[in-house]
Amino acid sequence: MIPAKDEAERIAATVASARRINGVDLVVVVDDGSSDDTAGIAAEAGAVVVRHETNRGKAAAMETGAGTVIEHDGDVPRLLLFLDADLGDTAVGAEPLVEPVRSGEADMAIGTLPAQVRPDGSKVGGHGIVVRLARAGIEQATGWTAAQPLSGQRCLTRKAFLAAVPLASGFGVETALSIDLGRKGFRIVEVPIDVRHRATGTDLKGQLHRGKQFLHVRRALAARRALPPLKVLR
Repeated sequence: MIPAKDEAERIAATVASARRINGVDLVVVVDDGSSDDTAGIAAEAGAVVVRHETNRGKAAAMETGAGTVIEHDGDVPRLLLFLDADLGDTAVGAEPLVEPVRSGEADMAIGTLPAQVRPDGSKVGGHGIVVRLARAGIEQATGWTAAQPLSGQRCLTRKAFLAAVPLASGFGVETALSIDLGRKGFRIVEVPIDVRHRATGTDLKGQLHRGKQFLHVRRALAARRALPPLKVLR
């Protein structure tokens, strides 16, 4: 399941690559109010496409996509594999997430990504403040320490997903998902995967993105009474 907004440039490659994952027989793209032709291109690439007329955010797109998958299920519920829309040809690298859930080892598998770089080779990301905030909040709430708490590449059972609905809004969705499922006793594992996405840099746009991300994660933690002390952010 792929939430997408204004990803016309990469969505076809992401869909085609996701369809190459062993066991995948359905790729759903939720076009979350795109202003470009993300929906049309995704459909041409072989995805089942659902469109939000206006942008409703990643959590809403995930819920819409999961509902669409459930509508297509037969007697045996499909697993839900969530992928970022900008993975392009590397989406197939998320395949290792499936087996731990399919085998019953875990209820949710989270992908840990290799170090990401921009096309020009420059450094990706900021100072890790948001990561430390999310990690500390998850650990405080559940006792589990996540290596990459913000990863959006996740595979989980239908039962686990429905146990976390309604999802937290904005960039807090992944952090909240880990807390909500961890508190309810669902088994969570992290799995190394080799995928590449369009990561933000250290320019002003990247800093503004991380500022919004910080606020959203903090809001999700506060709602779950899992705000860590400020000293963990240093």
